Amino acid sequence: MSLAITNIGSLVTNDQDLGRGILGELDSAALVIENDKIAWVGNSNLVPDTDQLIDADGKAVIPGFVDSHAHLLFAGERSTEFQARMKGEKYSAGGIKSTVAATRAATDSELEKNLIALTREMNRSGITTFETKSGYGLTTLDETRALKIASKHTPETTFLGAHVVPSEYEGKQDQYVALVAGEMLDSAVSFSKWIDVFCDEGAFDVDQSRQILKSGIAKGLLPRIHANQLSQGGGVQLAVELDCASADHCTHLSDSDVQALAGSNTVATLVPGAEFSTRATYPNAARLFDAGVTVALATDCNPGSSYTTSMAFCIAIAIREMGFSPEQALWSATLGGAKALRRSDVGSIAVGKSADLVILNAPSYLHLGYRPGVNLVQQVIKSGKTIYQEQK
Repeated sequence: MSLAITNIGSLVTNDQDLGRGILGELDSAALVIENDKIAWVGNSNLVPDTDQLIDADGKAVIPGFVDSHAHLLFAGERSTEFQARMKGEKYSAGGIKSTVAATRAATDSELEKNLIALTREMNRSGITTFETKSGYGLTTLDETRALKIASKHTPETTFLGAHVVPSEYEGKQDQYVALVAGEMLDSAVSFSKWIDVFCDEGAFDVDQSRQILKSGIAKGLLPRIHANQLSQGGGVQLAVELDCASADHCTHLSDSDVQALAGSNTVATLVPGAEFSTRATYPNAARLFDAGVTVALATDCNPGSSYTTSMAFCIAIAIREMGFSPEQALWSATLGGAKALRRSDVGSIAVGKSADLVILNAPSYLHLGYRPGVNLVQQVIKSGKTIYQEQK
């Protein structure tokens, strides 16, 4: 089965061999999908015959968003905590413990129902690939069941037993680190692709984080890390040392952190929803781009500090508050996210890539920032199949 999308006003390919600028943009374009892959990209006047046809009517088409950082396995909500922050209270990692209690009390069915609802929201916002973490169970049983549920819905599952130290291990942090790096990891590993640690004040220090990440690497998991969200510490340097796929948050960076990232394979994943929801200082993305750092944008969807599934919202904030150009923001939310997951099959529209794309109800990707708060997603295609279509 083949499908052509023709009369595309602006096609963002993320392939500079196909089009102009960092987005590889083409005007008056078309593409062909065969089964689940992109089979042809070019001028709309030259499109080959196909079994089916979609006329984009001059609208923009972009790659599906790749959300490389989310926390979707949880129960409950923390709106009163958000209210308190909006009144001036400072964010700390301590609020995670209230979600832990709710998650432990939830059934598997309740956790999966919430995950499915959030996944549908992501699809409606144009996200076609997403990562999700455990981290709200913090027992061997609860971390394992969360990852088992997640693995049914995405291949990008991350073991985050080292989110915070649970209340029952207060004053016994080293014992909890040993549990995470031992029994908990052994139980969770078969449902995980990645291992992550919250390396920051109020969570885990550099030595503890190194121990946990190296234990996961030894079991075949790939490392990523929450780093430098609450303070400038050693998380980014540890990410580079261990060749983590990404260092996420990167709110507080020294010059040496930026230099280390620029000379590494580690992607700096920025999560503007977290700064928005916690009233924190936004990191300066221009500083990273100028240094040659690879940057991704992600939603960080979670119930405490960034309860959003809208990548367009994150793009708008990134442009307005974080020094991204519109081109850089879209690239970071698509191909940047793919690089943060070390995926070469998603994040771009080129021959042989997965047919993951979004038709916008707008003539240009610029409208993602130009029209903040408006859902411009008309149709979402993943692996050649429509997973969301706007109701007319």
